[in-house]
Amino acid sequence: MDIFELKERIVRGEDLHTDFKERIESNEDLAKAIVCFANTDGGQIFIGVSDDGEIIGLENIDETIGRIEDVAYNRCEPPVSVVIETVKDNNKTVVIINVPKGDQRPYRTSRGHYYIRGTNRCRPASREELLRLFQATESIYYDETTVYKAALADLDVDAFISFTKNYMHLEISNEMVVSCMKNLKVLSKNEKPTLGGILFFGSNPQFFIPTAKVIAAYIQGKDISIPPRDKKEISGRIPQILEDTMRFLNIHTTEEHRIKGLEPEAYPEIPEVALREAIVNAVAHRDYTISAPIRVFVFEDRIEFHTPGKLPNTVTIESMKIGGSHVLRNPTIYNLLLKMGLVTDIGSGVKRIIELVRQNLNKEINLSEIESEFVLTIPRKE
Repeated sequence: MDIFELKERIVRGEDLHTDFKERIESNEDLAKAIVCFANTDGGQIFIGVSDDGEIIGLENIDETIGRIEDVAYNRCEPPVSVVIETVKDNNKTVVIINVPKGDQRPYRTSRGHYYIRGTNRCRPASREELLRLFQATESIYYDETTVYKAALADLDVDAFISFTKNYMHLEISNEMVVSCMKNLKVLSKNEKPTLGGILFFGSNPQFFIPTAKVIAAYIQGKDISIPPRDKKEISGRIPQILEDTMRFLNIHTTEEHRIKGLEPEAYPEIPEVALREAIVNAVAHRDYTISAPIRVFVFEDRIEFHTPGKLPNTVTIESMKIGGSHVLRNPTIYNLLLKMGLVTDIGSGVKRIIELVRQNLNKEINLSEIESEFVLTIPRKE
């Protein structure tokens, strides 16, 4: 960075990727600043610049650089690899710490505090934000976490026994239920229901996770501002949610009947397999740490599936299109859906939707990330 770029950055002020400090107040304060950038999106810390953008400069540059390296390595857990540079403005020197977005998130200070960067300041990470950071590096899966307010009695044992019989071909006794639930991560080691267990077998899942549901709306038009003609809040266990959402979609999409031989055959405008893949993917891969439901909108010209959460880890829209992504955000839920035959375990769901829509409608689906949700759009026949 040269002096011209430095002054340009100072004029822009502090933001998500920029922090000004006149001096290093303490090792903990510096560790906090480094950790919050590493946990968020990376950034630069300008030392020797006041909050109002005046270049103050530093003395003892070598000592400052040594202190920065010590803090980044010894007072951040895990250590953060930073790049340090200096810029001179006449006789004033500014030290710039380049902090990358960490690939071992979440990071914390040596005192055990986790921070993230929000707009132009550092703040403590919330429990939900920490869980997302752990998920991002696959250190923990949220659907395997314990729902501490729930008990074994909040699970429908008969539903679990029926599941193992129908989809796993196992005849289990009541005495075997607990051990089988633990093996499938429906129960934690301390015999408390996991999030995945509650969502799949809970007597009342939404009592514990209110936003684990689907809001479905039929809009007679092409714009979300038009009041829906039909709207349903679809809740219950995951298998019931999937079934009821498919019923809603079948009601509000058209079906052509053609005579073949002596009997009419039904041809839905959008293959049912494509719609099922879309809603199953939303349930399987959504971010359950986000307090928002899945939303399904049936418009005149398209159907939109809005899934809470950004794409996980290394998954990109392009890799999804070619079936080259298979990163599990919720392995317990995915495993149970796999046993039901609703997913393939090869990451080909989106690719299958693309091919089915091309074959049957000669159109392309659209995939996009909007703020904190992923949107899959399937076009309808005109």
